[in-house]
Amino acid sequence: MTGENGVLIETKGLKKSFGELEVLKGIDVQIKKGEVVVIIGPSGSGKSTFLRCLNRLEEPSGGQIIFEGEDICSSSANINLLRQKMGMVFQQFNLFNHLNILENITIGPRLVKKADEKISAENAMKLLDRVGLADKAQEYPSRLSGGQKQRIAIVRALAMEPDVMLFDEPTSALDPEMVGEVLGVMKDLAEEGRTMVVVTHEMGFAQKVGTRVLFMDEGQILEDGTPDQIFNHPQNPRTKDFLSKVLNCI
Repeated sequence: MTGENGVLIETKGLKKSFGELEVLKGIDVQIKKGEVVVIIGPSGSGKSTFLRCLNRLEEPSGGQIIFEGEDICSSSANINLLRQKMGMVFQQFNLFNHLNILENITIGPRLVKKADEKISAENAMKLLDRVGLADKAQEYPSRLSGGQKQRIAIVRALAMEPDVMLFDEPTSALDPEMVGEVLGVMKDLAEEGRTMVVVTHEMGFAQKVGTRVLFMDEGQILEDGTPDQIFNHPQNPRTKDFLSKVLNCI
């Protein structure tokens, strides 16, 4: 279910502090169904904290998060049910090393959604086939490369059939030669029309795949626009300064 005008997620005055440190300083943003929103900015700007607040892995210090029309910061919100609708892919893969790949993917649907074991396995194999890893179903994580593990982590999130996918710098722990295979899977998901919120340092992905780009610095969204607007016609001086350092083109 989406809200008014197709809005899937909306934050109003979202704040997060760690002790005296104010990491998010009142974030107001809307994310619509089908958008690929890419969040860029310098390290320490609050990007990952913002993403982790969206499914309350970090508890906001103030403000609202409206997901599918419901304030998930409300005491009456069933956060565990809501998290089933938000697939999360982390920097580290967080796979269960004692389970094989098929078991890693099916454990969520079976235990959380009480899905049939056979149907869960069939769905998992279809997803593995899509990312080119069907032949790894019986392998264990220790036998896979970093890029393969991250593709498995994406499949594991997809197996829960979420309404939105959240990616927290999914390529930052990978060797350079493995980055492309993960970004390729993400690009395919975007082309399917999936709603995605992606924190990344991969500027090429932001430019080519993002439908919107948010530039964050010091706990605030300083600029919000299309990839063309942000990368080719940035208005905020801090956006320009950041892009000049990472792209050396402004």
